[in-house]
Amino acid sequence: MATVNIRRNVDDKFYRYKMPSLLTKVEGRGNGIKTVIPNMEDVAHALARPPTYPTKFFGCELGAQTTFANDRYIVNGSHTAERLRELLDTFIEKFVLCPSCKNPETELIITGKGNSEAIHRDCKACGRQNDIDMRHKLTTFILRNPPKKDKGKKGGKQMTATANVGGPMVFEKGTNGNVNAEDGSDDGAQSPDIGLAAAVPTSGTDIDDALGRSDPILGNPDAAEEVSKKLEALNVDEDDEEDANSPYTALGSWLKENKTADDAAVISKIKELEIVGKHKVLLEIGQHLFTDEIAKEIGKRVSLLQVLVQANSEKHQKSLLGGIERLLALSPQSEQLLAAGTTSKVLMALYQADILEEEVVRQWGTHVSKKYVDKDKSKKVRKSADAFLKWLDEAEESSEEEDDE
Repeated sequence: MATVNIRRNVDDKFYRYKMPSLLTKVEGRGNGIKTVIPNMEDVAHALARPPTYPTKFFGCELGAQTTFANDRYIVNGSHTAERLRELLDTFIEKFVLCPSCKNPETELIITGKGNSEAIHRDCKACGRQNDIDMRHKLTTFILRNPPKKDKGKKGGKQMTATANVGGPMVFEKGTNGNVNAEDGSDDGAQSPDIGLAAAVPTSGTDIDDALGRSDPILGNPDAAEEVSKKLEALNVDEDDEEDANSPYTALGSWLKENKTADDAAVISKIKELEIVGKHKVLLEIGQHLFTDEIAKEIGKRVSLLQVLVQANSEKHQKSLLGGIERLLALSPQSEQLLAAGTTSKVLMALYQADILEEEVVRQWGTHVSKKYVDKDKSKKVRKSADAFLKWLDEAEESSEEEDDE
């Protein structure tokens, strides 16, 4: 792989600090177009930074949504390699190089608490500590996802995080694309693990056979997107009645009795009922595939949901949200689940896995509806999503403040 000087303005071919040349790959089209950075982990490793940091920096600078899941680092929209390399130079200048000696051998140190938190570059070459400009939006992301040393793994450092129920949420993203959340209460009790890739089989043979494919889908976002587009092409607007003879009712009943069925079996049942690509499938999936432990279970179903939803259909996303709304509102443990911020945890997992789009979640969160449950229950479910919605608002406000400067 071609390498370049970390300081690209240095022409010295014997300059010791090298990194791989940033690569890009544009995928999709129309509103679904995105730029994938296939070697982001290698670039970030050379900079001694988590790969999520430069990826998020690109999003901040371009005003684009970013996604990091399943070891894929994505910036929405079409962006040239040279443009992202220029932005990477800026990231290196602001968050890697020591301003005193221009050496990249620095470590990010976080000091202070609350509103007095600050980030410094601790230079191992000259020994100086230099402040990071806290006005940049990326600093908020770094404070929420502070770096941790993990010398045993290639790529970015492992990150820790906490989620305070009813307050700002900070989530953990590890090098395997998982997201974990902890309850920041005084007793230190951990909230359910919502690892995005937890327990998802690495081999997708069974589900691929069910879909008539020979190449893997589970754990393969490219294949999942390809299949989801095919499913979307099969989809038509359906206004089927939810009667006892409806295939959706049949699917819901089957899911109730087979909650532990693997993804291949679920897909097979959907095909059997001849409702492949229908958005109402997601309503039944959201309501009946999961239990009161949905915050733990959602990560195990990410590959399945990506196949069914990743075509970016707003209807599919809204149906999934409707099903989850019914599950949480109608559960005998509803009060406890909503009080624990379960809705926020589930939304964050789905958002980070690129299953739900920001605008769809915002619209759902700000418009109480009686479509799936009565209005009082609908309000309570959305109230439980306050922490996640606030997290989205803070990120947007930070971006607007930067644009005004």
